[in-house]
Amino acid sequence: MTDRSDSERDAEWEMVVGLEVHCELATATKLFCGCRNAFGDEPNVNICPVCLGLPGALPVLNEQAVELAMRIGAALHCEIRPSVFARKNYFYPDQAKDYQISQYDLPLNADGWLELPDGTRIGVTRAHMEEDTGKLSHVGASGRINAAEHALVDYNRSGVPLVEIVSEPDMRSAAQARAYASELRGILVATGASDGRMEEGSMRVDANVSVRPAGSDRFGTRCEVKNLNSLRSLGRAIEFEAARQIGVIEGGGTVEQQTRHWDESAGRTEPLRSKEEANDYRYFPEPDLVPLAPDPAWQERVHAGLGPMPADRRAALSEALGGSPSTAETDQIRAVVDLGLDGLIAAAVDAGAPVALALARAANEVAAGGEAALDLDPAAFSELLALEAGGRLSATQSKAVLGALLERGGGDPAALAAEMGFEALGADTLGAVLDQVIGENADAWARFVDGDDKVQGFFTGQVMKATSGKANGREVAAELHRRRQAASAT
Repeated sequence: MTDRSDSERDAEWEMVVGLEVHCELATATKLFCGCRNAFGDEPNVNICPVCLGLPGALPVLNEQAVELAMRIGAALHCEIRPSVFARKNYFYPDQAKDYQISQYDLPLNADGWLELPDGTRIGVTRAHMEEDTGKLSHVGASGRINAAEHALVDYNRSGVPLVEIVSEPDMRSAAQARAYASELRGILVATGASDGRMEEGSMRVDANVSVRPAGSDRFGTRCEVKNLNSLRSLGRAIEFEAARQIGVIEGGGTVEQQTRHWDESAGRTEPLRSKEEANDYRYFPEPDLVPLAPDPAWQERVHAGLGPMPADRRAALSEALGGSPSTAETDQIRAVVDLGLDGLIAAAVDAGAPVALALARAANEVAAGGEAALDLDPAAFSELLALEAGGRLSATQSKAVLGALLERGGGDPAALAAEMGFEALGADTLGAVLDQVIGENADAWARFVDGDDKVQGFFTGQVMKATSGKANGREVAAELHRRRQAASAT
């Protein structure tokens, strides 16, 4: 009997994935108290009797958090419903009061959907409100609980408002799960509900993974992989966990329902505990909070206040390019929308810049500018593109000036270009340089005249070198072709 390849084995099994995404809401204060909601402060400075659950302290619901949660629900096509807060009872040291205030059987948002860029629609079961827990730091060689000497807890995060977005088990690959998480992150940022910074824990993903024989409609036993904090980790963890479960089943074993941890350095999941069910948490209505029932007028204001979502913004850029962008342009469109740079492009196009040029510069040079990209003045960006499109700057020069604009936090593109010595070459100067380059490379010129277009790049590079990058690449190409036509005619 021969071993099957991975592709043959994968063809016999189907992966089933559902995601639970926790996003911290961008409120000024916590969900039930007036403590500051901020990342990176000194441990245990943003705490009070309410978020610590001390006796006699009573929660008061944050109105801004409800507004942001409804924005998320509206953007995900959910029905916004009357809801009830509940106590989810469990003991972990990151929750001082031994329970978490959440929503259980009556969530604020339910029965929605999210459409992936490829058109696949993923169901959203619910998007409910709850409070975040504190943060545990395990002190030891590995930083994990099983090797910890002791643990430290920071309650600054305890009580921060969260929305947990639970998908239907509609995803069938790690790639689909990554696309879902990426699209959801874009929606969260577009609504203003969250900054979506996975590296800071503002958005955390748990993946429920199971496998079943290809063609089956019965779900297998799922395992939940907790707290994945990057899209790369999400994809790797799902792939590993699916392969692990297939190996267990094919080896004659049974998959146990578990909560598992993803070990990024080892590239594998490890068991944490048996998976809890709802009855393990002993939910009951929170006695200190009244039911939440946003009135129709408030819901209408939320819907009316939503701006364009990432899919709408991608469609607008695609239409501006003529409706049929190339594969490279499609990738650029996704990149600029993910980074929030499409507004910069729109401003430049409104000022007369070619949309393809604005897209290319934003997706490459501006995107590489990091945080500085978000502060780039649209007027300066538009003026720079006008200089390039009008031939006053070559592409190389334009990129250099754009880099200076990002580094300096602004400036006058024309003045910067002059300061950097980027002045357009006159026709006489360009002609003299070409005469010299052609004379020094007669064999290459003969090949170009005979129709070898690959040589054009060589000549352009030589001209750029001779002019210290001051030549305009399009003018060089035009002059090369003019001279080839003249040489061929003689």
